[in-house]
Amino acid sequence: MGMTQEKLVVCGKCGGVNRLPPAGDAGDAKCGKCGSRLFSGHPADVDAQSFDRQVTRSSLPVVVDIWAPWCGPCKMMAPAYEAAANELEPHVRLIKLNSDNEQAVAARLGIRGIPTMILFHGGREVARTSGAMTAGQIVRWVRDHLPAAA
Repeated sequence: MGMTQEKLVVCGKCGGVNRLPPAGDAGDAKCGKCGSRLFSGHPADVDAQSFDRQVTRSSLPVVVDIWAPWCGPCKMMAPAYEAAANELEPHVRLIKLNSDNEQAVAARLGIRGIPTMILFHGGREVARTSGAMTAGQIVRWVRDHLPAAA
């Protein structure tokens, strides 16, 4: 089941890839490159480059919230997504992608409406949902699609 395999975690601040032991509490882990906490309990804001790095280099499941500053439901969901990050880390990485700033990524992902959340694992899309959710609904949605990981 891969329990002895180390975890690869991408720093949300500098993008450095960190190797963590498979056992133990990763919640206090720090980036070997910049010294930032790897898990802050807050979703990391990403651009196109850091989005690709988080999704393709991390061994953790990654949830991306695609949003825009003008989107009312996105603004309503932001505190819930923040709370979900606090609950799901360090087992799942939550990131945010501003679709206005990163239109090429949003187009590549086939985003039709926002907010949209996409769950990636092993670099592949596992699940997708659209519309605002509560923190409990977000956590449940992630756990339903990754019962062993979260």
